[in-house]
Amino acid sequence: MSGKKGMIRYSEEIKEQVRKEVQAGQSQREISRRYGISGYTVQSWCGLRPETKLRQAAPLRKGRPGKIKTIEDYEKENKRLKMENELLRDFLRSTERK
Repeated sequence: MSGKKGMIRYSEEIKEQVRKEVQAGQSQREISRRYGISGYTVQSWCGLRPETKLRQAAPLRKGRPGKIKTIEDYEKENKRLKMENELLRDFLRSTERK
């Protein structure tokens, strides 16, 4: 099992058989009924879904994306935060809260 309740883990042999049948020209609907799997699953196994194609081209990295910040990035952020602080001060002055 894959760890999620209700999900069935299929063997590579079944997946390969489904791929061969799709390449042979059988309809995805017929194959999904025969094996008792969804059409979405058949498309995913055969690489016919757009998101599957992207995943096969460049696998997704795990974890948060790491962005390396440069000095210029920190300077821009600092400038933005200073402008934001100035706007907040002006707003508090306009509402007479000082």
